[in-house]
Parts: sequence; structure tokens; C-alpha cells
Amino acid sequence: MIDSHAHLDSPRYGEDRDALLERAWAAGVRGILSIGIGEGPETMHRALEISREYAGRPGIPKIWASAGVHPHEARLADEAAYAKLEDLLTQPEVLACGEIGLDYYYDHSPRHVQKAVFTRQMEIAAGRRKPIIIHCRHSENSSDAWDDTLAMLRAEWSRTGLGGILHCFTGEWRHAAEAMELGFLVSFAGNVTFPKAQPIRETAASAPLERMLIETDAPFLAPIPNRGKRNEPAWVKEVAAKIAEVRGIEAEEVAARTTANFGAFFRVEIGAATHLQGG
Repeated sequence: MIDSHAHLDSPRYGEDRDALLERAWAAGVRGILSIGIGEGPETMHRALEISREYAGRPGIPKIWASAGVHPHEARLADEAAYAKLEDLLTQPEVLACGEIGLDYYYDHSPRHVQKAVFTRQMEIAAGRRKPIIIHCRHSENSSDAWDDTLAMLRAEWSRTGLGGILHCFTGEWRHAAEAMELGFLVSFAGNVTFPKAQPIRETAASAPLERMLIETDAPFLAPIPNRGKRNEPAWVKEVAAKIAEVRGIEAEEVAARTTANFGAFFRVEIGAATHLQGG
């Protein structure tokens, strides 16, 4: 399996990151995309540092990195942050720009600032020929953030042909369908297992398997049966199991296909396939 989105630089892993990565390997995880947003622009480089720290270690999944300014911290983006992002996107371990996008649920940064920072980061990613990882969360009982995100992707990103990933998908089928037309993969996280997440499961049942990824968003959104705990990459197997259940196929098929999708999209080698581990 590949955990296509985990925050390995989280301070919540400060004391046991080695053991966490060993558990991931034991569970069948062979690669992790470590998301480089840090605690804000000043620490977006930590994901790359972790990728390099663990490179080549036996019994540890391969770790790649991304880099970007999360919409929560968009108000902190300045020219120094953009220069740092541009430099990080030149590094071979950094596969994508992200997570970037719009968050109208918390509105930690003003919406016009979020849009401006999203646009600027798309321009930088396009210049470095890197795909983007989208964070999109709408306000209560609305699809406003999805509508704005997709409109911006159509106007400012689709012409690049680089595509990207809809991280931790929470929208409706129509949002996923439009994004896939724009060259995006749809990634499902632990919330696909939550009782009230039927709309997400419906999209997971309908989307072409060759356009899907799985992730944890660790340390957030631990899947059932671990909901409420600190999430970790080993538990991506629960996401694979739930998607398999709603599609009526084996979890191994979900794991194999999403792993292949990740490798093909990012043009990276994953290594030998392994069976999902129980527990």
C-alpha cells in the first residue's frame, strides 16, 4: 500500500516516529507521501528533511515529500515563503506542491487571501512542472469552497496538463467527476469509514478505481476502529478495506491498484507488492 498523504513532521510523532514507520512497514505500507506544510511556511521543509533522514533504511517505507502553504496559513505567505516553496519544488524527493487550496469551514485566513495564495502557488507549481495536492473544505451546508476551487482549477490550472490529487475527498460525486476530467486523482482518507460519511462512500463506490488513491491524513482522521486516536500510516489498510467493501472487491485489489496509480501518476517506483496484514 501507499499512504498518499500523511503529516510525518507532526510534533505528535516526535517521540516515536521510528516505531510508527516500522509499524507501517509491518502492515504492508511501502511508501508514504509526507506532506510539507509544517506548522506554517517557515517549517514547510520538514517533510523533505524526514524523507532524507529515513532514505534507504530497511524495514521503513519509502518516504517522498511535498511542499506548500496550507489555506489556514495563507495569511502568512510572503515573498520569502514563495521563494522557499520554489526552491523545495526543485528537489527530487518533492513530488508535488501541496496541500494547497481553500478552506471555508474554519476561515483561518480571509477568503480573498486564500484565493490569492492558491493562485500564486499554482503559478509556482506550473513553473516547476509539479502537480498539486488540493485541500478543499466547504462551509456548513454549502458547496461554496468546492465551486470556487473547481472554477480556479479550470481557469488557472487545467491548461498545464499536470493534474493533481483531491486530498481527503469530502465533496459530492459531481465535484469528483469534474476534477477527474481535469486530470485529478481522488484520494480517500479515514473518514470514509465514519457512519455519517455515506456521500463519500458513494463516490468511492462510483469513481473508477484507476483514478483513486488511499491515505490516512495522519495524525488526523483515524479510521474506525481507531477513531479518536492519533492516526498513523499503518491504518491506511482500514481505508482500503472500507473501499473494498463498498465496491464489492478484495482489499488487496484496492491496495494494488491505488499503489499502481500512485506510481504511475508520480512516475516513481514502488517495489514489490505485499499482502495486507491483519490486526
